[in-house]
Amino acid sequence: MVARLAHGPADMARLMAFRAAAFPRRSGPEEDAQDGLSAHVMVEEAGALRASFRVMLFGWGAGLAQGYAARFYDVGPLSGYARPIAEVGRFCVAPGGVHPDVLRLAWGAMTRVVDEGQAGLLVGCSSFRGAGWEAHRAGLALLAAEFVGPADHRPGRKAAEVVELGWAGSVGDRRASLAGLPPLLRTYLGMGGWVSDHAVVDRELDTLHVFTCVEVDRIPAARVASLRAVAW
Repeated sequence: MVARLAHGPADMARLMAFRAAAFPRRSGPEEDAQDGLSAHVMVEEAGALRASFRVMLFGWGAGLAQGYAARFYDVGPLSGYARPIAEVGRFCVAPGGVHPDVLRLAWGAMTRVVDEGQAGLLVGCSSFRGAGWEAHRAGLALLAAEFVGPADHRPGRKAAEVVELGWAGSVGDRRASLAGLPPLLRTYLGMGGWVSDHAVVDRELDTLHVFTCVEVDRIPAARVASLRAVAW
């Protein structure tokens, strides 16, 4: 099993097909303008692609305007951030699930990219499957109650169709609410991450997503050590 950067047209063709299966869209190509700005990480097992993601590294906060999240969120509140920012996107795994070592290797590769870029923030859009927010009410309520980011940094509204997290109401069974969050988002939150105070409805991909931010310096030391131990 190996994690490596994609190189050349053949790798990119494999990645686009893999992503299209993981993120089926109503129309249009899978490749977008951000792909040309990104490094693409592939995790392979016996030659088969098992996981992938892309990373865009911006030298400071103003660069986020070129990223994917800026299509849907007003990232102006982060424009004054003085350190590099890594935007991670299109994180996907093979259908039917993968061995935990695949995910550990993917996260180790992400850690190396963040370390080498000296990024202070890790940001992205974390997606719920299904654009109807009512199906995700329990998870959204938990986000609203415990994980909304600081007012001076969290992004503003920009998308045409948004869902206020507060619409979800109060938290019921916290364990069930946590289980209702996407696995990738749970991982970010476990590293001390926070989310926007609203979600964006993406009809094209049939998803509901929240802006997600992890402050690298606040990731627990034990978690950082475990991730660096498996970095490529």
